Amino acid sequence: QVHLMVSGGGLVQAGGSLRLSCAASGSTFGPSFMGWYRQAPGKERELVASTQDVGHVDYAESVRGRFTISRDSAKNAVYLQMNSLKPEDTGLYYCKMDIGSREVWGHGTLVTVAS
Repeated sequence: QVHLMVSGGGLVQAGGSLRLSCAASGSTFGPSFMGWYRQAPGKERELVASTQDVGHVDYAESVRGRFTISRDSAKNAVYLQMNSLKPEDTGLYYCKMDIGSREVWGHGTLVTVAS
């Protein structure tokens, strides 16, 4: 069974940085899609950043220029470097990977940005 291990959330002051990590285990296939989503209090989950196996990356407009998604295909891992954090970046961050025909979600990690 495929399992995603997520780490890196925490409390940071506005303007600070955090790095999230997500690694897949239990799969013999590499993910075709890796994405980071977040859910702010009272809001729906949204896609923050994604990368696909052809090297395409995409960002939500609200994080473009501040967040960077990267992947380590050898480790089946994806990272999200978050810089210049703002209070509105606060939320639960989730990792998702498409592996074969399955969508696999990691547990949420809380990011809190204090003003």
